[in-house]
Amino acid sequence: MLSLTLLSIPLIASLLLLFTRGGLSRNLALVFTLLQLGFTVYAYQVFKTEGAAPFDLLRNWSAKPFLNVHFSMDGMSLLMVILTNLLLPLIVLSGYNRETERPHLFYSLMLFMQFALNGVFMAFDGFVYYIFWELALIPIYFISFVWGGENRAQITLKFFIYTLVGSLLMLFGFLFLYNGSPAHSLDWASMVLNKSCSCNQTWLFWLFFVAFAIKIPIIPFHTWQPDTYKTAPTQGTMLLSGIMLKMGTYSLIRWLLPIVPNGVMEWQPLVITLCVVGVVYASIIAIMQRDLKKLLAYSSIAHVGLISAGIFALNLSGLQGSLVQMFAHGINVVGLFFCADIIFNRTCNGNVEGIGGIRLLAPQFSTWFMVVVLGSVALPLTNGFVGEFMLLYGVYEYHTWLSVVAGLTIILGAVYMLRMYQKVVLGKAVMENLVFPDLMWNEKVVLITIGILIFVTGLFPAPIIELTEPVLKTIINK
Repeated sequence: MLSLTLLSIPLIASLLLLFTRGGLSRNLALVFTLLQLGFTVYAYQVFKTEGAAPFDLLRNWSAKPFLNVHFSMDGMSLLMVILTNLLLPLIVLSGYNRETERPHLFYSLMLFMQFALNGVFMAFDGFVYYIFWELALIPIYFISFVWGGENRAQITLKFFIYTLVGSLLMLFGFLFLYNGSPAHSLDWASMVLNKSCSCNQTWLFWLFFVAFAIKIPIIPFHTWQPDTYKTAPTQGTMLLSGIMLKMGTYSLIRWLLPIVPNGVMEWQPLVITLCVVGVVYASIIAIMQRDLKKLLAYSSIAHVGLISAGIFALNLSGLQGSLVQMFAHGINVVGLFFCADIIFNRTCNGNVEGIGGIRLLAPQFSTWFMVVVLGSVALPLTNGFVGEFMLLYGVYEYHTWLSVVAGLTIILGAVYMLRMYQKVVLGKAVMENLVFPDLMWNEKVVLITIGILIFVTGLFPAPIIELTEPVLKTIINK
């Protein structure tokens, strides 16, 4: 019943919001996301004391074909559910001083996406997982298409085609696994035990890997991302970067590694090299960017490239580091895009070279923006440091020189992030008669909360590591 409750709250809220209007929609969205967060905290306490049993829900859906509805929870699932339900109230609150057309529909789509994301992370049956994977695409497509910026139709269509192709590849993979399973089951535990021959796993690996690589995205499957992040409304970009891309990295660990282990071992050298090269490539492109949102988009590609490299190192350090960094990246990237949104709405300028001097007009904003930047560049004692250290150590355990190349992300990340901050906040004012009001109440709440999370998870990462270690050891052993 606990799994159903976690799914029901955002779904019911999404339907109720369709019948509201104006500011009431926004207020109810905040109330329901806070309610979901409160229940998530309760679920965490239950999990710590009773384990996964209270979350396990297994029902037969269809006898022929044999399909089950199976929701459950382990430490990795719970961490992603916590991240999702922690960020949604902040994302809703970030738009409190913005006028949104048809807010009832906008916030209804956001809550429906929360429902789908929770379903992805709690699904332990391949068919149910695929349904929620597809459901998560629908609201973000309409959020980007209806409320997006210039050229949103073409850019959103490109994003939709990319992700749809990836979804179809994954569906073909699940169909093959279903037909090849002696029990004709897509249950996660059943598929982990299913012994597919190595020749099948070679191309099964690519069906699943490409689907997940598009969602993450891993270079060269990334070309939809920068334009989509720039064009989507900021709250949509937060959903995409903070949570939705974690569907891909989570799925690498949950589905790819344990289900096609022979394929993973066969293609590990190529894929981990691709991920590390992508880290350096995306970082260099980020240095060259002048548009603030695109700079942050390429920064995100670099970070998730390192996360993916840690996953394919196939050791405990890399896998633990990937989950710690997923959580940290979700918090940091939401903060970064929120700061970019504040800058653009106050200056109507997204050019890094075209602003400057904000520190003199908005010291509170400048301070908290700096905190988020420091978390992003992995300053010790911040959340970014713990994850990056573990990831680089995991890659080092796999291959020394690959870890050296991957370690360039620390230097290059500091270059583009600190230079951006220097030009936008510390430099001389480029715009004449620049007016930049300091933080409003909702902006303070969001940025202070993110700042606290950056230091708390940086100083005390043990709860995340202890929560996820048992399931990671199980996956490595299998």
